[in-house]
Amino acid sequence: MTLRTAEDAPAATDEVLLAAYGAGDARAARALADRLLPRVLGFATRMLGGDRSEAEDVAQEAMLRLWRIAPEWRVGEAKVSTWLYRVTSNLCTDRLRKSGRSRPLDDAGEPEDPTPGVVAALEAGDRARALQEALSALPDRQRQAVVMRHLDGCSNPEIAQAMDMSVEAVESLTARGKRALAAQLAGRRAELGYEE
Repeated sequence: MTLRTAEDAPAATDEVLLAAYGAGDARAARALADRLLPRVLGFATRMLGGDRSEAEDVAQEAMLRLWRIAPEWRVGEAKVSTWLYRVTSNLCTDRLRKSGRSRPLDDAGEPEDPTPGVVAALEAGDRARALQEALSALPDRQRQAVVMRHLDGCSNPEIAQAMDMSVEAVESLTARGKRALAAQLAGRRAELGYEE
């Protein structure tokens, strides 16, 4: 599919939009950024322990790298979103390591009520902070797999491709990550407003 009008962009795949941008179509870049940037920013924010400012820097760098490779992009070899998750993950891991917040490998919250009351809103904030703290305590690869699977909704094959590992390894990482999160949050059920 080639973009003939601005109306074509929403129906185009990420790969087609990137190839169109690589060929000089600025509309394609805007459409692709509108589609991917919120996901990249959310992923980076969760990977970096909720640090929105740092996540914005990572998201910007990841998108810049995407724009740089656009002219050489070969449609059909990889999904743009998978490539972007891998780059974002690597950038986050680098920042965590440099800041000393990285955890070596060896060493999901309740859905929010759409119309919460004051108490529910306070509990939801406490739960989100507790989940973010628990996620931050996970080893980097476990956190990445859990965030991609359970918070970003990626499939195990997508995660495997983005993390350059087998689907079985992803399943193992997410299972261990979920167990670690459950263990970390188990003693806080009453504090977070969950009935025993």
